[in-house]
Order: sequence, then C-alpha cells, then structure tokens
Amino acid sequence: MKKNYYKNSLSRKRAEIIQRAAACFKIIAGIAIVATMSIIFILCHDFLTQCDYFKAIDLTVEGENKLSYKQAIKQAQINEGMNIFSINLSTIRKNLLAHPWIAEAEVRRELPNVINIKIYEHKPLAIIDLGRKFLINNHGEIFKEKTASDPDNLPVITGLEFSDINVSAKPGSIYFNAVMDVLRLGQKSESIIPNRLIKKIQVDREIGITLYAFDGEKSIKLGYNNFSGKYNRLRNVLYYINKQRGFQDFESIDLNNINRIVINPIRIESPAIDHKEV
Repeated sequence: MKKNYYKNSLSRKRAEIIQRAAACFKIIAGIAIVATMSIIFILCHDFLTQCDYFKAIDLTVEGENKLSYKQAIKQAQINEGMNIFSINLSTIRKNLLAHPWIAEAEVRRELPNVINIKIYEHKPLAIIDLGRKFLINNHGEIFKEKTASDPDNLPVITGLEFSDINVSAKPGSIYFNAVMDVLRLGQKSESIIPNRLIKKIQVDREIGITLYAFDGEKSIKLGYNNFSGKYNRLRNVLYYINKQRGFQDFESIDLNNINRIVINPIRIESPAIDHKEV
C-alpha cells in the first residue's frame, strides 16, 4: 500500500511540474509573440512614416472663401513633402478650428501622397455692437471680434447686451430672438427689405425693433411680433408710395400696429430766400 501511495504522489508531483512548465512556456511564448508583433508594428510604422513614396506632393483645400489657400495651409501647419502617415489628422483639424473664421473642418489622407482639407467658414450675418463690435453668424453665434479687414456691409445691431446673446446651451433673450427673426426674413430672396439694404437694427426693450434701411436714414418701426405679416404690409405700402404722384419719399413708417400704419413723408425744406439790401 505504501509503495502505491508514494508512486501516486510522485506521479502527481510530476504532473504538476509539467503543468507549471507548460503554463510558463505559454506565458513566455505569449510575451515573445507580443514583443515580436510590437517590433513588426514599429518597423511597419517607421517604414510607412519615412517612406518617400508617401510624401505629400498635393495639399488640397476645399471651401475656402475668406481664407486663401496659403492661409489655410499655414493655419493647418502642414507642408508639402511631409509624410502623410506621420501627420496627425486630429491635430491638423484642431489647428484649423483655432482660426476664428473656420466653423468646421475635415482632414483626410488619400493614398499615396495627398492630404485633403475641407473647411466650412462662418457666414457673417450681422455686426453686433456691445460697446465693442462683433460678428455673428447665421446661427446667431458670436464668432469673432470685428477688425478693419472684416466686411462693413452688414446690418449693425444696437441696443442689446451680452446677456441677450445665445451662448452655448443658453438661449438668447426675446429681444435677440426678435432680431434674428428679422435677419432671417431679410435672407429670403423675395424679402422686401433684404439684409444688404439694412444699415442698422436698433432694439428698444419697450418699443421694439426699428430698422434703418435703404439710405440709412429711413426708419421702419416693427415692434416685436408678426414680422412676416408686417413685411407683407410694408410691400403694399412701398408699392402705394411709388405710385402716388407728388409723394417724394418717406422718412419713417410705423408698423407697430399692422392695422394702423403711420407714414411720415420726407421733409423737403424750401430753399432760403436771399435778401439783398438796396
């Protein structure tokens, strides 16, 4: 009995040793495989990022308008001759988005030697005067402070405060939203007052919105509601004025009450009479 016991015990120990050795071998083999694969990947990476075959010989930019091709490439911080696999596309995109005129950007590689950039610029809708002048886009977002090189032929909004503006998830005030409603009407092709003819949009928190349009002297009082209906009535009013003989022009039109429109004709001062002493 004792002989069998010792034999069985010895067999179990041998089996355990073999199992442990096999486990260690598997671990070592796994480490070796991982190390080998890592080396292979490193070598492949080095080959791809250093191979002349993948050097960028064509940098394309789509969608530039305000920015020139050279400005976009400079902002992206890339150059011809850079290996397309050594370039971090995410970093290039971040570089582009850091420019105030760029709203969105896409960057992609095209084998074997092309980097394609597509940019989406902000579309300036108006200038908002908050003590300092800023440009707002079609979404009513401030995207940059106005500089001398920026367009001047945009409506200038006055009478608002920073707290009125649409920022991140915070919606704009009723005053700001009213201004945006008017500007969106002015973007329509059939609008009676396209935005290009609006010189200033003045916001009065009590009275409402007043437009200074055409020559910048004519005022159109809109109040705060039913802008679409008021624009339609204004179309009829302007048609009526143009058809009336002896009606030179208007100084202001009050559309606050759409059912009671008040037109102030332009004041024509009579020429001064020269008095001569005899």
